[in-house]
Amino acid sequence: TTSATPAPLNIGNNTIANTTAPQQCDVWQRIRDGYAMPEINSKLIAQYERSYARQPEYVTRMAERAGRYLYFITEEVTKRGMPTEIALLPMIESAFNPGAYSSARASGIWQFIPSTGRHFGMEQNWWYDGRRDVISATNGALDYLQKLHAQFGSWDLALAAYNCGEKCVMKAQARNRKQHKPTDYVNLKLPKETRHYVPKLLAVKNIIAYPMSFGLVIPEVPNEPYFAAVTTSRHMDVKLAAEMAEISMEEFAALNPAHNRPVILTDKDNVLLLPVEKVAVFRANLERANQPLVSWQEYQPKKGEKLDELA
Repeated sequence: TTSATPAPLNIGNNTIANTTAPQQCDVWQRIRDGYAMPEINSKLIAQYERSYARQPEYVTRMAERAGRYLYFITEEVTKRGMPTEIALLPMIESAFNPGAYSSARASGIWQFIPSTGRHFGMEQNWWYDGRRDVISATNGALDYLQKLHAQFGSWDLALAAYNCGEKCVMKAQARNRKQHKPTDYVNLKLPKETRHYVPKLLAVKNIIAYPMSFGLVIPEVPNEPYFAAVTTSRHMDVKLAAEMAEISMEEFAALNPAHNRPVILTDKDNVLLLPVEKVAVFRANLERANQPLVSWQEYQPKKGEKLDELA
């Protein structure tokens, strides 16, 4: 490949590893230090590197969005002993947009379709879509990727199956076996999107490794939790929850995108994600609150009732 690849830095006669001590680094550096996927020989990698390099504002915006979720995702990836490139996968899937929704009905930063989301424990109903829940979807995505890795034996094939489905990869391998061809990722005939999928991730990996080489600036992400989970036993309006946490609706929605309606029902999902520094103020405001916290309520129309009459 002609793409940039991580390498040591040479200073004088000394060679030093291109790393930073963990206690001093930001999350991007943790990700660089944990790279473990082998490169593949594909001109597509360089093609996508050039594509991202031509869109510096888009890359910066995507990296800024990632800042809310990246520490949590990197922690989970590291705990499982997975290559840290996996933490970059939402850049390919959704550009870290928690509200992303595709024509194939895939939703959330990890882009789960409804059936796969349910299979991995993500509740989906009128009120709530667990595919957009950051914690639930991340755990589900990593569970799925580990399952695929165990099944296919390599991360590039696991990622291909994550994109097009395990049956798609199995059929491609079966075709190659009949023709006495290799069954590794680079030799399989896969859908166009899937053929581009792994090279695109490897391009992002190289850009994160050496952003300056591509004329890009990646905003730092502190190596510390951005959000904390808070439980509450009271129904409340989404708008009021954001006010009690003293954050904007945009920030609240970015951390809690799974709620489909303007009300949070505690019997559906009683965990809210809030910026770490806002947890104490939210709890204090909630404890002091003596007014009703919800201005909406669910109503099941009786047979024969019309909406205009109810209104």
